[in-house]
Amino acid sequence: MNTSLDETQVAVRDVAADVFGRRTDPARVEKVEATADRFDRELWTAIAETGLLGVVVPEESGGLGLGAVELVLVLEQWGRSVAPVPFPATLLASWLLASQGDDAQRSRWLPEVLSGSAVVAVASPASTVDVRVADGRLDGTAVGVAWAHVAGALLLPVGEEVYLVDLSDDSIGRSSGETTAREVATTLDFRSTPATRVGTATAGWLRDRSRVAWAAAQAGIASAALELTASYTSQREQFGKPLSTFQGVALKAADAYLDATAIRGAAWQAAAALDSTDTDVILPTLTAAWWAAEAGQHAVHLTQHLHGGMGADVTYPVHRYFLWGKQIELLLGGASALLAELGDALAARPDAGDALVL
Repeated sequence: MNTSLDETQVAVRDVAADVFGRRTDPARVEKVEATADRFDRELWTAIAETGLLGVVVPEESGGLGLGAVELVLVLEQWGRSVAPVPFPATLLASWLLASQGDDAQRSRWLPEVLSGSAVVAVASPASTVDVRVADGRLDGTAVGVAWAHVAGALLLPVGEEVYLVDLSDDSIGRSSGETTAREVATTLDFRSTPATRVGTATAGWLRDRSRVAWAAAQAGIASAALELTASYTSQREQFGKPLSTFQGVALKAADAYLDATAIRGAAWQAAAALDSTDTDVILPTLTAAWWAAEAGQHAVHLTQHLHGGMGADVTYPVHRYFLWGKQIELLLGGASALLAELGDALAARPDAGDALVL
């Protein structure tokens, strides 16, 4: 896999780094999290103006016409800020609607999503196991759907299909909660709620791309948490010496660095597979998800631990990365379950390693 970036990729990464870097800091995030909907609408408008909400949407549909590799690059920058905006969900929603939706779905939702005037939430498969569909109507409960409280529509995987639900429908009951990472999450009760299938979309298509998207975000989270830790341990002294000079601290920080590097590499490799027309994406996307779940939670635990007592302070920035690292691990289904699924996939592909060059 070629890991060098071309001019377009560098440019889109730098735009994302600039908008998140200039408009997001711990004080701002804390202020937004104190509001009712925990949504930084000013930042959302700025992101929409850059065109990043359509990074994987074709140009003829109003997007930038780029691919999964560019999506990974911008989501890593979001992960470095963990800004309170529905960025990962919106990129997935715009991608699915643009590539899998029908003409009516695209014309109804894509312009509003790309302009930032509408949010489309995306439910994880684990949250919809109780939902059933018959004759275009939903019954059951979708548990803890992030950003549904500000969304106009919802993408909902049910079985092997994906449905689009207008959240303004009166048949939907709602109750609010909070995710591990302090997002507002809404439990949605469907009572014969109208829904339309999203074109040719399958739950597997959405699952594979969700895994890569969250792996990219986790790479940014782990890297940013490590940078905070490097700064903290270089300035904090014990016995008259910076903490970073102690071997035990340096070794743990090195472990976290390897974690972050491996997550990034696996996410890039999986994105390249998604952009390829002749690659089986199951193994690379599962591998990226496993690294994000296993190494991601390991990295944020290490960085929080190296902050000592400050790491236990929920108002200190590193704790926010810890919460997001844990949430992504859970969203992906957990490392053990992913490893078991990866093992089954490898067993079903006895020639999977034939292309490796040692």
